[in-house]
Amino acid sequence: MTDCPSSPADRLASVLSTLRENGMAARISTSHSVLEAHSHGEAMDAANLPGAVVFAEATDDVATVLRACHAHRVPVVAFGAGTSVEGHVTPADYAISLDLSAMTDIVEVNAEDLDCRVQAGLTRQALNAQIRDTGLFFPVDPGGEATLGGMCATRASGTAAVRYGTMKENVLGLTVVLATGEVIRTGGRVRKSSTGYDLTSLFVGSEGTLGIVTEVQLRLHGRPETISAAVCQFADLNDAIQTAIEIIQCGIPISRVELLDDVQMAASIRYSGLTGYEPLTTLFFEFAGAPAAVAEQVTQTEGIALSNNGLSFAWAETAEDRTRLWKARHDAFWAAKAIEPTARVISTDCIVPISRLGELIAGVREDIARSGLRVPLLGHVGDGNFHALIITDHTPQGYGRALDLDRKIVSRALALGGSCSGEHGVGMGKLEFLETEHGEGTLSVMRALKNTMDPHHILNPGKLLPPGRVYQG
Repeated sequence: MTDCPSSPADRLASVLSTLRENGMAARISTSHSVLEAHSHGEAMDAANLPGAVVFAEATDDVATVLRACHAHRVPVVAFGAGTSVEGHVTPADYAISLDLSAMTDIVEVNAEDLDCRVQAGLTRQALNAQIRDTGLFFPVDPGGEATLGGMCATRASGTAAVRYGTMKENVLGLTVVLATGEVIRTGGRVRKSSTGYDLTSLFVGSEGTLGIVTEVQLRLHGRPETISAAVCQFADLNDAIQTAIEIIQCGIPISRVELLDDVQMAASIRYSGLTGYEPLTTLFFEFAGAPAAVAEQVTQTEGIALSNNGLSFAWAETAEDRTRLWKARHDAFWAAKAIEPTARVISTDCIVPISRLGELIAGVREDIARSGLRVPLLGHVGDGNFHALIITDHTPQGYGRALDLDRKIVSRALALGGSCSGEHGVGMGKLEFLETEHGEGTLSVMRALKNTMDPHHILNPGKLLPPGRVYQG
């Protein structure tokens, strides 16, 4: 990286001066409360005040900011809703936090072709509310009020991924502003193309280190004619996991299958008022499609669950009951936090081939028992992804114990052919596992891409890639 003679503070001042000259003075804030709100995401200890926050309203605003930051070697990190959990939005010293949350327009909806184009600051919930009358919806649901641009950045997933896939499968194209301020469009509206490099997939999951996404072309899906949900409880965790594995192996097109272990279920019963259930390991199911297809899915799933010692099925057929169940699942983090309100909760995020999930969770429970920590388990077991919510003291020692357990869980997942993150991304929190997972050769290629596309290393420095020969973070 080329050295810049002035100090970081002087370079930041030059950028802010340039932006004011370009008519953006009203969109710049150095208020302490605004800086603090943009100093961190969720879950991690990592926080650092940016030098300034700039609020973008259009792709041209983002391009203007990046041109100035590139010229003066000032770091910039994109900020949406701040819901990321691995330190993705924590800024470097004297950085610009570029807030895209005002970019909430739906640019176009092509109902006949089942696609739409939206600005990056729009949330999934807002998109679905606005397109409800079309009979379409966007299915990727990471749970929080994340923006669609942020979901692209982390290659987000969620409870419906077992049927509809992740952001990777549901993004057709992007508008991206490169480090230099150049604006490019990748992909398009067609469902397949065999021309050129797949740049869309390159940027989805790049965590704002190669460019900043400002618009997203999304696949939409038809709202199912029939939706039904069910809950089955198990006395034994392994029986629940085996049920999920067999459902997937039998090819049943289930919409969701979520696991909550006994600790998490007890917490969710208290926090979400899930009356009528016992604090036992539980699977939540959702079925969608034509009435006959749903009936067949239900029959097959119930048979598999009962053959694996499922205790009974409880149905949630009304929209209100289904909403209550899935809200309880999405509120699992807060339910776990309510177990010890003064403690902190660290969420892990591992994924393995589904056939190894039982082996992984059995080993993780041994690690939990040895740690002495209280740790609810839950996950998207239909695709082999699960989370351990580690409850620990709000002290450096407590945080250290949680990280030690997290490392053991990740090590088990990697040894079973898995990944250190199924949906949360790398950020700063998973950097130490990247070489083990990918190997030095693969990381060298990633660093070379970073070095080429962002030669001054201004885009979200210190995230996604551990330091190496051509990239120092």
